[in-house]
Amino acid sequence: MADSDTGGEAAKGSDSGGGGRVGLMPVWLPRAMILAFALLGVYQLGSWAVHRLLGLFVVVLVAFFVSLAMEPAVDSLAARGMPRGLATAGVFIVLFGCLIGFSAALGTLLVETVDNVVGETPRLTEESVDWINRTFGQDFTVTQLRDRLLKDSDVISGYAERAADHAWGLSNTILGGLFRFLLIALFSIYFTAYGPRMRRSICALLPPRSHDAVLSAWDLAVEKTGGYLYSRAVLAVISAIAHGVFLAILDIPDALALGVWFGVIASFVPTVGTYVAGVLPILVALTVQPIDAVWILLFVVIYQVFQDYILQPRLTARTVDVNPAVALLAVLGGGALLGAIGALLAIPVTATVQAFSSLYLRRYEVPEDPRIDRTTLGRPEKD
Repeated sequence: MADSDTGGEAAKGSDSGGGGRVGLMPVWLPRAMILAFALLGVYQLGSWAVHRLLGLFVVVLVAFFVSLAMEPAVDSLAARGMPRGLATAGVFIVLFGCLIGFSAALGTLLVETVDNVVGETPRLTEESVDWINRTFGQDFTVTQLRDRLLKDSDVISGYAERAADHAWGLSNTILGGLFRFLLIALFSIYFTAYGPRMRRSICALLPPRSHDAVLSAWDLAVEKTGGYLYSRAVLAVISAIAHGVFLAILDIPDALALGVWFGVIASFVPTVGTYVAGVLPILVALTVQPIDAVWILLFVVIYQVFQDYILQPRLTARTVDVNPAVALLAVLGGGALLGAIGALLAIPVTATVQAFSSLYLRRYEVPEDPRIDRTTLGRPEKD
């Protein structure tokens, strides 16, 4: 009996010991869980910080490329003995003067256009009603149209209420845009004035063997950014001349000013710039001869096709050395990432990266082979 009891206790102890081993947690599991939660927290914190700082990053990026575009002019003045700070101030004063002059001229043109449109609205309404009556055999009158609008005044009032509700948001958007513009201006001036000091500070943090690569990349960025802005300026001049001449042929008032407006907006606003620029000349044409608005719209569409598929790819490829297909892909990618700013900066960034990589990528000599140029239809003869 004693032996059996002893054996039973031993078996029981063995079972309990085995159960204890099965129920134990691996030693590495708690630390793995803590590490996983820590990594998740770091990811959430990083994601929050990126979303918060993305706007500031875009501002700094735009300011950096503006400084790259202004640096050749500042360097030229500094090389002639002018202090770099004074040279930077002079270049940016000229730039801001051009922007203010263009904005003032644009504001005057907009005010005159709106005043003309409002003044010509009764005449345009009567002519439109007469045209509808003659074309479709109707007997509408301006009085009936006015009564109909007054009858549906709840729709108009509802639209006015919604516009009033969004007025505060629009004001915030305008103030936010002005604040971002001032930030870009301040950072641009700082980057341009302290460009040599920034390059020296960056090189001081890197080993000497990396200095040449950093300075070469910086020089390429200055060259490609300047080339891109040059290409946009050439496009603006061509567009201004083409549209100014066409508007003058149609005898549109302020044809020269409208041509300059068209050239600047169409060239420096990516993708939709031509169509946005076409709104103002069309409004002006409506106050003079409504049929001219149709001709302007057709000219805008034709010129947009000509610029996008013939003029711009060739000019961009020559000035920033980017394949037209790559340039289009870069604009689409930049627009998808950062909107209009990304589309505007995509080509100089792509050109800089392409030129810098070409300095370090090894290239091999390719022998003549008819299969490359496809000059022969048959296969090359084998020895």
